[in-house]
Amino acid sequence: MSYDLMVFEPSSAPKERKAFMDWYEQQVQWSEDHEYHDPSVSSEALQRFYSELSETFPNMNVDDDIFEAMEEAGTDNRLTDYSLGSAGIYAAFAFSVAEEAYTT
Repeated sequence: MSYDLMVFEPSSAPKERKAFMDWYEQQVQWSEDHEYHDPSVSSEALQRFYSELSETFPNMNVDDDIFEAMEEAGTDNRLTDYSLGSAGIYAAFAFSVAEEAYTT
């Protein structure tokens, strides 16, 4: 089980609930013409957010040596699955760090 959050560019999203939910559904179709692991596709604000957040919750797409070191240190539960879009970042955290992820 994971704890999922989406952070988005407020200027890109509709303010009314129905329109927002339609926009959200479109965002999570992952149909933009790029890979969703490259932070450079995101807005500058989202790039800064990702850079800061991934210091505490590293991207789970790390090489094997880093993963093994984190496993040995007992910090592999901080590895997070990110999907990086132009107007939003979707992050799936381990449920065991949900409260810390939320407050961070």
